[in-house]
Amino acid sequence: MLHLLKYRFKSSLRNGSSMFWALLFPIILGTLFYFTIGKMDEADFSTIPVAVVVGEVSQEADNFQHFLQEIEESDSDIIQVQYMTEDVAAKALEEKEVKGIFYTEDQISLTVAAKGIEESILESLLNSYVDSAKMMTQIGQIHPEGMNAAISSMSNYQNLVQSVSLKGKTIDGNVQYFYALIAMACMYGCFLGFDAALGLQANLTPLAARRCITPTHKLKIIASDMFGIFIIHFVNVSILVLYLRFILGIGFDGEMGKMLLVSGIGSMIGVSLGILVGSAGRITENLKVGIMLGVSMTCGFLSGLMVGGMKDIVEKHAPLLNRVNPAALITDAFYCINVYDNPRRFYRDLGTLAVLGILMLAGAYLIVRKECYESV
Repeated sequence: MLHLLKYRFKSSLRNGSSMFWALLFPIILGTLFYFTIGKMDEADFSTIPVAVVVGEVSQEADNFQHFLQEIEESDSDIIQVQYMTEDVAAKALEEKEVKGIFYTEDQISLTVAAKGIEESILESLLNSYVDSAKMMTQIGQIHPEGMNAAISSMSNYQNLVQSVSLKGKTIDGNVQYFYALIAMACMYGCFLGFDAALGLQANLTPLAARRCITPTHKLKIIASDMFGIFIIHFVNVSILVLYLRFILGIGFDGEMGKMLLVSGIGSMIGVSLGILVGSAGRITENLKVGIMLGVSMTCGFLSGLMVGGMKDIVEKHAPLLNRVNPAALITDAFYCINVYDNPRRFYRDLGTLAVLGILMLAGAYLIVRKECYESV
C-alpha cells in the first residue's frame, strides 16, 4: 500500500495541467475576486454633481426641490445640487460637469448621458421620491387624518431601523463568492481523480495495462489512488483557504479547524467525481473532461459563484438541488461556521457530502472491477 501511495504522489505532482487547475487557478481567481469585488464595500464614492432645471412653479416641483435639499444636507453627501437653465445644464452634462439633470415640472424626470453607478444612484433617488409621493397621495385620499404622522415617520425612518446580523457579526455580502470559490476548488479535484482513473484503463495507457496485469486487488489500487490524491488535493484546498484568510484578509471569522474539515470532505467529493467519470464507459477522453467541467461549473453556478444569491433562488424554487449539489452543501457549511450557529445543519451538510463521496467511489470500483480485456 505504501509503495502504491508513493508512486501515486509522484505521478500526480508531476502532472502540471491537473495541478494548475486544482491549485493555481483557484488562487489566481481568488486574487482577481479580491481586487474586483472583495473591497467593494470599502469603495470611496465621491459626491455626485447633479443639475436641476426648474420649470413652471407647481406643488410637485416644490416638493421635489425640498426632497433634493434634504438629501443634499444629510450626512451621506450623496449629491451636490446645482440649479441651472436648460441650455446650461445640457452643456454641463455633455462636458461631464454633472452626472444628470433633474427637470422639476408637473412630471419629474431625469436625463443622464451614460450608464454607471452614479447614474444608477440618481435614478434610485428619483424612484424613491416617486414611490414616496404616490404613498403620500394614497394616505391623503384614504386616511387624511394620518398625514402628519406619515410624514414624520418617513422623515425619521432611518432612526427606526437598525442593521444587525446573526450573533452580532458584521457580514460582508461579497464573502459568498469566496465560499463558492472554495467549493469550486474542491470540485476541481476531479482533474486529479481523472488522471488517476486513466491509470486504471488498460486500453488507454501502457502504464494502466501494466497495473491491470498485476495480482494487486483492484480495490487496493483504487483506494491507494483515492487516498493519495485526496491528501494532495486537501493540501491544495487548505493552501487556498489559508491564502484567502491570512494573505488577502477575507472575513472568515469561524473556526479554522471546521473550515478545513469541510474543505477535506469537499476535496474527497472532487476526487471521487474525477475517478467516477474517468472510469465510466468507453467514451473519449475529451468528452469525459467536458462532463467534469460541465458538472463542476454547473454546481458552482448554482452555489453562487457567478451570480450572487443564486443559491437562495434555488432554495426558493428547487430546494432539492441544494440538498444534492456538493458545491451548495460546501458553501452552506461555511455559512454555518462563519455566519449563523446551526450545528445540526452543519453536520447534515457534512454527512450528505460524505455519502455522495462514498457513492461515487463505490460506483467507480464497480465499473473498474467488471472491466476485462481480450488482450493486454
